Amino acid sequence: MSKIVLTVDDSRTMRDMLMLALGDAGFTVVQAVDGVHGLEVLESMAMPDVIITDINMPRMDGFGFIEGVRKSERHRATPILVLTTESDSVKKERARSAGATGWIVKPFNPDKLIDAVRRVAA
Repeated sequence: MSKIVLTVDDSRTMRDMLMLALGDAGFTVVQAVDGVHGLEVLESMAMPDVIITDINMPRMDGFGFIEGVRKSERHRATPILVLTTESDSVKKERARSAGATGWIVKPFNPDKLIDAVRRVAA
């Protein structure tokens, strides 16, 4: 049975790239277009093995999304990887404090991303 990854990113291009890379690696990918949509999708889907989220999104940014995920008892332990163009250490710490598991800077290397997803999904 393949692992399920929820990707949350407002960029259609990025969602498509993630779908391609993760799908080719055998993951089942579910997509959301921003943090609000991501929380809605989480409530209606099977338990994801990993969540990948951007930080800079409309309606609800990645920090708010991570905090919302961690408020849910059901998703409190689900690994969350941040995939963003941001490299600021203050934002990294804010994401960790909110409950992020790891941080990957865009543009991403597909093999390294897949390795990171496999590592946290194990």
